[in-house]
Amino acid sequence: MLNMNFEQQVIIDTNKMQWQESPAKGVWRKPLARADQERGHATSVVKYDAGSQFSEHPHPKGEEIFVLEGVFSDQTGDYPAGTYIRNPEGFSHSPFSNDGCVLFVKLYQFQANDSEQVRIDTKQTPWLQGQGNLQVMPLHNFGTESTALVFWPAGEKFVPHTHMGGEEIFVLQGEFIDEHGRYPAGTWIRSPHLSRHHPYVEQDTIILVKVGHI
Repeated sequence: MLNMNFEQQVIIDTNKMQWQESPAKGVWRKPLARADQERGHATSVVKYDAGSQFSEHPHPKGEEIFVLEGVFSDQTGDYPAGTYIRNPEGFSHSPFSNDGCVLFVKLYQFQANDSEQVRIDTKQTPWLQGQGNLQVMPLHNFGTESTALVFWPAGEKFVPHTHMGGEEIFVLQGEFIDEHGRYPAGTWIRSPHLSRHHPYVEQDTIILVKVGHI
């Protein structure tokens, strides 16, 4: 198992990790949290070389993807960088990438009865006004869980706050900062239930955020 103690904070700069082979030729990954080697709960950064593919497979308890680079494809379509994808339990696909891509992937983590399939091109979706000068793009809500993109303009500071149900962040652009450290693009942060911090940024920053699920 890897980083499966959800009462501890985990911070990983994925830029400093080496790619590891997956069962599919030309598909690589950087494991961030994992219950077992090839099944169960998993959070990873995944890279498809140009022309690589996975054989058809289902996703028990769902699959959640954010396309970081390139174009990710399966039988339902082609999904460029900035696409948010949710595939619920019962969905099977044969994913591939003609030109290569990099993904942030979460497996086996849907709540019971969350059966919505989602495809959102965030590059074509308008931002909504958030607290202060923040801009928010809601991506998915179910039960206590909420997922969104958040744009922080340079110099923005948020109020100190506590995370009921924890918080998970993947920094997509810029640098996210709090009193505990500085987190450049490519950093994954998972903070436990009732964790607290006072975040801010010095440059324009975009983060993928999930709360209420830990």
